[in-house]
Amino acid sequence: QVQLVESGGGLVQAGGSLRLSCAASGDIRTINVMGWYRQSPGKERESVAHITSGGSIHYADSVKGRFTISGDNAKKLVFLEMNSLKPEDTAVYYCSSTTWSMRNYWGQGTQVTVSS
Repeated sequence: QVQLVESGGGLVQAGGSLRLSCAASGDIRTINVMGWYRQSPGKERESVAHITSGGSIHYADSVKGRFTISGDNAKKLVFLEMNSLKPEDTAVYYCSSTTWSMRNYWGQGTQVTVSS
């Protein structure tokens, strides 16, 4: 079992920045990929960015150039630096992890609100 705890998020004006953090605990040796998803009201949960244990990084097109994912693979920490935030970035952001056996775990979610 893996547990994920997020921190960060909050309310920011358009153009501002926020930083999200996520710490994994439990059987962290099983984790291969960590990342972030988000979900807005009435929309499906979507991938924002993820990073593999080998250091490969992927971003959604909508956040490329504005968001940066980083992490500590040994400690299974992952961060999301969000710059130039837009109102459409408003969502609940979820930390996720995927194990080598393709099992997914989720954090409890943290609200990010960008005002115009």
